[in-house]
Amino acid sequence: MNKGLVKIIGVGSYAPEKILTNADIEKIVDTSDEWIVTRSGIRERHIASDDEASSDLGTKAALKAISNAGIAASEIDLIITATITSDMIFPATACFIQKNLGLKNIAAFDINAACSGFIYALTIAEQFLKNDAFKTALVIGTEALSKIINWKDRATCVLLGDGAGAVVLRKEKGESGILGSFLSADGNYSHLLFMPGGGTRNPATMDTINRNLHYFTMSGNETFKVAVPKLYESAVEGLKRCGLTSDDITYFVPHQANIRIIQAVAKKLHVPMEKMFVNIGKYGNTSAATIPIALDEMNQAGMLKTGGIIELIGFGAGFTWGSCVIRW
Repeated sequence: MNKGLVKIIGVGSYAPEKILTNADIEKIVDTSDEWIVTRSGIRERHIASDDEASSDLGTKAALKAISNAGIAASEIDLIITATITSDMIFPATACFIQKNLGLKNIAAFDINAACSGFIYALTIAEQFLKNDAFKTALVIGTEALSKIINWKDRATCVLLGDGAGAVVLRKEKGESGILGSFLSADGNYSHLLFMPGGGTRNPATMDTINRNLHYFTMSGNETFKVAVPKLYESAVEGLKRCGLTSDDITYFVPHQANIRIIQAVAKKLHVPMEKMFVNIGKYGNTSAATIPIALDEMNQAGMLKTGGIIELIGFGAGFTWGSCVIRW
């Protein structure tokens, strides 16, 4: 059996062309640029067009990741897509992306762990590749959150955006690759961040539509109180499993939900904000897409250097949380 680590060999991302600024939001709901920036760090977000679904965004990110990896799409034998805004309840968005890429007879499925989804998907893919069940995996985080936003709810509509990021993974000999990961969840918090309508609990009816049950719903303050300690726990546990400390990390790549959450976690870790990669100002919260979008931006900026160690940390609805430590 070939020994080695599962390595990211290609990264790509895509954000829709339309940009919605805070000034634009001011025209929709009673809010202000200052209020939004102070409380979230968000200045603008990308919005998918009416005919763009999550699979369309994910496909474009995937094509860029495949190109960056320098491989042919036909070499991919596994697709895992992390999303809470699937094109349809079924089939999987990963299958639509598979079709768009012209691939047949390979494994393709979705996972739903909300904003922790990319870390969950990355960890699942690593297990398959490490055990030689597959050779080349495409892991995608893609969201069209604007499709489930209540644009009359100023507490949530200012936070969310659309986008996708993707990575190509292979097991290769050497010291570069995924060093370890940590995943956890607690369903007792499920009532704090959810979309109540559209599933088997509240199937779509005129009543559920009239009651606005098909929109993203969040108890912001309560979510914040859990997010900070769980993100901190994720970072610490992930490092512990790899025998590392925060001093060993070149950059932390946190889920981009709220600048105040990121600042609070940095403080608890006793690391400077310079070690926390932040791009929330340009994209808002794109759920499962935030971390792979960040990776692509970091890669393009030359921040991901051979031998550098990064830690991905995420927290999302469920609640779910987790981390992944990678030597580049």
